[in-house]
Amino acid sequence: MADTSSTAPLSFSEFTPLSTAAWQERIRRDLKGQDPATLRWHSPEGVVVEPFYHREALDALSTPATPQVRTAEANAWLNVPTYLVPAHDNGHAAIDRATEALQRGADGAHFDLADTAAFDVTYLAQRLPLATTYVGYSVRATPLPLIERLLTASGNTLRGFLRFDPVTDHLPDLQGQLTALRTVLQLTQHLSEFKALTLNGAYFGNRGGTATQQLAFALSAAAYYLDCLPSNELEVATVAAAVQVQVAINPSYFTEIAKLRALRRLWATLLFAQQLPAEMAPQLRIYASTATWSQTTLDPPTNLLRTTTEAMAAVVGGADAVSVTPFDSLFAAPNAFADRLARNIPTLLRAEAHLQQVADPAAGSYYLETLTDELARNAWALFQEVQAAGGMPRAVRLVINHLQVTTQAQFRRIATGEQVIVGTNRYQNPREQFSFNPKRLLRSADFDSTRAAYPSEVLQLATALHFQRREKKLKRAAVVLLGAHTNQHILESFLQTLPAAERPELRESHPEGTVSVLFSSSEEATLMYATPEQFSRLARLVHRVPADDPSFLPSPLLTSDLATLQEAVQFFGFQEFVVEGYSTEDVLARLQGKR
Repeated sequence: MADTSSTAPLSFSEFTPLSTAAWQERIRRDLKGQDPATLRWHSPEGVVVEPFYHREALDALSTPATPQVRTAEANAWLNVPTYLVPAHDNGHAAIDRATEALQRGADGAHFDLADTAAFDVTYLAQRLPLATTYVGYSVRATPLPLIERLLTASGNTLRGFLRFDPVTDHLPDLQGQLTALRTVLQLTQHLSEFKALTLNGAYFGNRGGTATQQLAFALSAAAYYLDCLPSNELEVATVAAAVQVQVAINPSYFTEIAKLRALRRLWATLLFAQQLPAEMAPQLRIYASTATWSQTTLDPPTNLLRTTTEAMAAVVGGADAVSVTPFDSLFAAPNAFADRLARNIPTLLRAEAHLQQVADPAAGSYYLETLTDELARNAWALFQEVQAAGGMPRAVRLVINHLQVTTQAQFRRIATGEQVIVGTNRYQNPREQFSFNPKRLLRSADFDSTRAAYPSEVLQLATALHFQRREKKLKRAAVVLLGAHTNQHILESFLQTLPAAERPELRESHPEGTVSVLFSSSEEATLMYATPEQFSRLARLVHRVPADDPSFLPSPLLTSDLATLQEAVQFFGFQEFVVEGYSTEDVLARLQGKR
């Protein structure tokens, strides 16, 4: 209204500005002689996080802090659920789920296809208007036939993306795959709303890589494609314009925000190195999916809290599309309840938290700007290390070694309780009743073992089977493969259940290069170790598989009659390892919170 007075600018001029030195002096005084350095956090990314940040932090950045400038349309991030389509499946069930989701708050669909030949593109086009619907496709075999069928079904117009990354996914016949990918880029270069070169950066995040590693390794894959895909018919600018990066978002909220912001900065740096115009940098699209690495089968409702934090970090960090994994996806068949909860998390962030209305909420934060800058610098240094080793894919062994060191360090921190997984290694539910069959899950080839919680889970699932067997007095026995290095996890986890005064000296009994197993009958349970070859031979005996069958992969759970397994375990030379002063039964019961 005309007579309404204008609001005066907010001002705190009555307070004297304080410098960083003044704040530091106040911290030292409040600590009463304690070293302020004890308040610093040394993150897994190699970043030293200070207890507070002040205005001067912006002056120390290697690159001036600038907000991410995005158009209003680009700021409208998309809610894009993912649907797995198994081999030999025509995809009708997944397509129907996606169609319903689009009517109930989703903005698109992402189909992860194990078998592109079986996927019914005609049915997809009947259910979803492909020319206007945002649809993504992840494939692990040549994508050319699928893209040709999609272009025909859609009238040569597509919106969404293709994720086909033969370098990161370690696919065979790389040169043949690159030829097919080059043709796909040529066929789709006229589609401004279709990103045909989506990189699987989520691979590194879902295998425990730090934020620094994820950025560096994804950037190395991008550099490879920018070098190898251009041809006489395909310019490097066309390849760059087709790039999208899929990232996995873990629960470390501020780190994940900074990771996405650093990714955009590093992409601009890579384009500069390729002598491409700076105006192309904002064209990069980021597709963020909640991480499988952080998911658990124990106390699974906690996954809802993790994915909410992850989705919010993705949006604040500047993702263009977000995919939330259903909380029970590790053990349950697709169901409407879990789908609805996953779909509604981004919907709540948009409609109730209003996280669509600010382009770059993190801009100007002293802490987040500093963290973004440090992640970008560390990732660029690691990227250069990978490039010096030949770049991707030649440096894949270096990449895998980095990931293995990181994941083993995380497993150790989880075992000692230093790294907390709520409901798994702390605040467990001792009376938890599984809504799934542990026996069937352990036998399943689809059970995801590349997760932070896996060593804890497989031990607790195996011990649950033992106590169930003892209660029912089954006249059978089971051998459960707990995995390499799990004995250390058992030891560290067990020690956390004991008062310090009760912690006995423990004997080394698990040689290098062996795997942990649990032998369980209704009468006893014994923790043992064996070489992978010993376990494989035992599995072949139990399953009656010939020794010369190269296709056989033993499942983690082997069951048979008691006499057969007792004799086989003895024959193949499995050895018991001992926690002195405690029986195996004591250890298992304590780990399950029963004593």
